[in-house]
Amino acid sequence: MQRCGTLSPAISLSDADMCGRFIDAMLRGTDDELSQIKIDPFPQRFNIKPTENVLILAKQPLVPMFARWWLIPSWHKGELKDFKLTTFNARIEDAKDKPTFRAVWRHGRCLIPAGGYYEWTGERGHKQPHFIQSAGNEGTLWFAGLASRWQDLLTCTIMTRAANEAVSAVHTRMPVILNAEERDAWLAGTDDLSIGAGAQVRHHPVAPFGIAAEGPDLIEAI
Repeated sequence: MQRCGTLSPAISLSDADMCGRFIDAMLRGTDDELSQIKIDPFPQRFNIKPTENVLILAKQPLVPMFARWWLIPSWHKGELKDFKLTTFNARIEDAKDKPTFRAVWRHGRCLIPAGGYYEWTGERGHKQPHFIQSAGNEGTLWFAGLASRWQDLLTCTIMTRAANEAVSAVHTRMPVILNAEERDAWLAGTDDLSIGAGAQVRHHPVAPFGIAAEGPDLIEAI
């Protein structure tokens, strides 16, 4: 899996809006509900950053594909580097009406599987990272996403919403995490802004890590 771009110097570990870092889900087309999806194995990453390629699932039946995690609207003119908006997240409360997202709100629904994500607490310079993962038996978190094709490049964003009580101690925002019924509704184009509100997650603190850090030790509890 190749990167398509580098992390913007304006986006840091501590300043990124939710969700700014996550890890790959362990999807290999072996789960019962995913048995029809063929995914070529790739090394699991534990520090995925905006502008890197991520796995998304779209269409019906679901088709896996890779997209650049930082949405570029199809109408953008100029070079990739000329697009200055921060669009690796989109707020579900207002995405429907924002010029950047309103077209893909209607026609660009996708799912972005994750094994978990990170959030930071504390003051700048003393940030404490936390790893957030499923609190249930299913290890995969299914983020609601929007995908946009700009020129020949497929790009995407992760939807966020106000944090529920499972994660509000860590951050005021969280990804829109969907259960099986909600995944179908999201892909079908629902405008229900309460979707994902009941997601159950758990979290624990992990050791601080840098932008280039990688490996399973990043998610080990301290």
